[in-house]
Amino acid sequence: GRLRRRLTHHAFSSFSQYYKFVSTPQHADELQIMVDLLTTNETYFFREPKHFAFLRDEILPARRPSETFRIWSAASSSGEEAYTMAMVLAEHIRGGSWEVFGSDISTQVLEKARAGLYPLERTEGIPPAFLTKYCMKGVRSQAGKLMISSELRKNVRFEQVNLTNPVEAWVGNFDVIFLRNVMIYFDLETKQQVVANLLPHLKSGGYFIVGHSESLNGITQTLRTVQPTIYRKP
Repeated sequence: GRLRRRLTHHAFSSFSQYYKFVSTPQHADELQIMVDLLTTNETYFFREPKHFAFLRDEILPARRPSETFRIWSAASSSGEEAYTMAMVLAEHIRGGSWEVFGSDISTQVLEKARAGLYPLERTEGIPPAFLTKYCMKGVRSQAGKLMISSELRKNVRFEQVNLTNPVEAWVGNFDVIFLRNVMIYFDLETKQQVVANLLPHLKSGGYFIVGHSESLNGITQTLRTVQPTIYRKP
């Protein structure tokens, strides 16, 4: 459905014609459009709250206060997961230094994430105290919308990263990596490759967290299981 309009736009009669078209270097722009259309964007604030409770209750109390705490939302879509992390960190690392890094392959969702502007109905998972503290309600032309506060956004960075390629050094290293509800779309070999690409960027003692319907069994030998969906690098 989503791609049918692109076929019509270019007057192609089949998906294979369109795929050949986007596979050529001179049509990289169209390839990005295709990626944006196909990227799954099912996301909301405080999704799978058990993970954020674990971050708050287990990971943060044991952190080294002298170091900047870094966390990666590795398939951040339109930013809800990254901003949820930011609210938890801001609340529990008061006066300390922290950063959230969000990445996605889709430039379209990254633009939304950087804007930090969401329809009010998308924000129902946010605790009322956090809504008051970290969000602003839109007025006039922005009525019905909610903006993440600049105080939070200044510590959250969004960049395009293709997880199936080796991750570049500038991304840096992290105390926690969330890779949730992405691997369900990959075959086993791609899952293994993606996790292998991310692990060099997880600090020793760092946590790797996947979605509730996912597991790293048979995907990596490097991590040890803390509890289902939560793993730790020795």
